[in-house]
Amino acid sequence: MVALFAKLWIKDYENLSDSKVRQAYGILCGALGIALNILLFAGKALAGLLSGSIAITADAFNNLSDAGSSLVTLAGFKLAGQKPDSDHPFGHGRIEYISGLVVSMIIILMAFELLKSAIDKILHPVRVESSPLIIAILILSILVKCYMAFYNHKVGRRIRSSAMEATAKDSLSDSVATFVVLCTTLLAQVTDFMIDGYCGVLVAMFVFAAGFQAAKETVSPLLGQPPEPEFVQKMEQIIMEYEEQGVLGIHDLVVHNYGPGRVMLSVHVEVPSSGDILVLHDMVDTIEHRLARELSCNAVIHMDPVCVDDELTNSIKEKVSLIIREMEGEVTFHDFRIVSGPTHTNLIFDVVVPFGYVMSDSEIESYIEKKVKEIDVNYFTVIEIDKAYC
Repeated sequence: MVALFAKLWIKDYENLSDSKVRQAYGILCGALGIALNILLFAGKALAGLLSGSIAITADAFNNLSDAGSSLVTLAGFKLAGQKPDSDHPFGHGRIEYISGLVVSMIIILMAFELLKSAIDKILHPVRVESSPLIIAILILSILVKCYMAFYNHKVGRRIRSSAMEATAKDSLSDSVATFVVLCTTLLAQVTDFMIDGYCGVLVAMFVFAAGFQAAKETVSPLLGQPPEPEFVQKMEQIIMEYEEQGVLGIHDLVVHNYGPGRVMLSVHVEVPSSGDILVLHDMVDTIEHRLARELSCNAVIHMDPVCVDDELTNSIKEKVSLIIREMEGEVTFHDFRIVSGPTHTNLIFDVVVPFGYVMSDSEIESYIEKKVKEIDVNYFTVIEIDKAYC
């Protein structure tokens, strides 16, 4: 259904790099979610009224909250598509993450309300009635929710939307919750044990878990999470394609995500110090344009000139490289250079360590300095500790 509507209503629907196409997908899925959830609420509310089941009624109002969540998601996509302005020069893309967070808060709030109603039903149990109509409504609801989880997950992955991924998880948990309600309704017809309230508690737990997970996944990009490995790999691949033109290596990659399609990155690219500065600058400009075109980002590249023709520098660098490789974890170094003097030689370089490394920064410096002294007591280290941002 979504694929058909996309073909009919979204121009150039396969061009997912276009922010307008991406926005149209979000609005389409949000509108469809509102319509389906309102229909599910009406059907389950009727079933809950006929059966007297708190679990079915709670599930109905859960669908009503889902309709509200879809409305928030739709509004989020609409607002996120606004053009940059003087107050928000990087655009409004993070509104989508905020809308996902609002959705998760609505889900968690609804979970607490369902839990209160379920506990009341445990304390004051009432026998649940059933009929073929009630069973049919519940089965249809499960199928519809599974379909909603499927299309939200599929579209969410295609357009890289955390808000839609959160909606997909919510729909999947709803289908599980409704299945539990269905089992309880059927069981109530063959036993005198009144488990409707307990089932309501279970439904509330499912809803709460979905809301908590959705909140966790939308808060991360707002706080500033590392870039996706696929993005980093593609970026490295593009830059290193210019190895024959002078690229020696890359480091100090920093990526700022201001919302889908609004990514700013900076990276240091090592080039030979003996190269023609104008030719190298032209190459860097070409790489920046390629990154912008193929990764939909704004890229800034800093050129780091590296001495590659000095035998002494290369020899000492290889010995330091061996020290670094023997350290635990993914530790690297860059910007290596030496400054020789009459009494000693300074080895100047940056060391990159991951967050949570087993050694503190001062311990790392002391360890490397000790190892370097074993090579030559006249070698002194000047080390800058960097963190790996990706």
